Amino acid sequence: MERAPDLDIEELKMTREQYILATQQNNLPRTENTQLYPVGIYGWRKRCLYFFVLLLLVTMIVNLAMTIWILKVMNFTVDGMGNLRVTKKGIRLEGISEFLLPLYVKEIHSRKDSPLVLQSDRNVTVNARNHMGQLTGQLTVGADAVEAQCKRFEVSSSEDGRVLFSADEEEIVIGADRLKVTGTEGAVFEHSVETPHIRADPSQDLKLESPTRSLIMEAPKGIQVSAAAGDLKATCRKELHLQSTEGEIFLNADSIRLGNLPVGTFSSSSPPSSSAARQTIYELCVCPNGKLYLSPAGAGSTCQSSSNICLWS
Repeated sequence: MERAPDLDIEELKMTREQYILATQQNNLPRTENTQLYPVGIYGWRKRCLYFFVLLLLVTMIVNLAMTIWILKVMNFTVDGMGNLRVTKKGIRLEGISEFLLPLYVKEIHSRKDSPLVLQSDRNVTVNARNHMGQLTGQLTVGADAVEAQCKRFEVSSSEDGRVLFSADEEEIVIGADRLKVTGTEGAVFEHSVETPHIRADPSQDLKLESPTRSLIMEAPKGIQVSAAAGDLKATCRKELHLQSTEGEIFLNADSIRLGNLPVGTFSSSSPPSSSAARQTIYELCVCPNGKLYLSPAGAGSTCQSSSNICLWS
């Protein structure tokens, strides 16, 4: 009698489970009318989605067109935008430019063959500040005046750097070789003037005038006034004083004339001479107060005889 082959326990378990599952599936009730549900977006939701997608597409196209138009109008290139070029040394701007907000730069210079023009409808103001932001200098070019506010203002020569004009709180220095005033009213000084030399232009007169007050010239070592080829005149309305405190007054000329001196008359104690009507020679007399007058000359001195000038002086 033949022996049946041995079956594996695992294979028996699998066969049993398959049998049970097949039996359960055959016993399940089956429905004839099974309802199917569609999967997706339909109806008004689908139309709204298509509308939003179309609107997004139109917006992208408009943005792209505007970007291309701005790039075209502003002339954007690899080197810069319009007249603005970005170089290795900085930014180069060509043509007329308008700045509506403050501009902060380290250096501004024009091309070698063209000037630099700063223009404004009201004024142009250049400010300088320190590291703390405090204003240290200001230059304002306005319609009425040019104002500079700083501790010291200097104008230097372009050739040798020599200071031509400088001004600060203490003094104003003019370093030019020549100072020329071309105004019709000349130069007006409210206070004293110290200078080693005042000279007029060739073939021109030099006039120092004080219309309403005095004109004073002072020098500790002397004042010299000379006219090499002309006259020297000193005129006044009232009195002309020549005074020397320690020295003398020296008059050196071929002839010295004193005009408009008063002529004395004979007193009652001295009878007049018969030749007084045709008197042509006079005697120069001096009063005790220093006044000079003329007295008709005679055989002797006639100053005592006509001393009425001294009595009334």
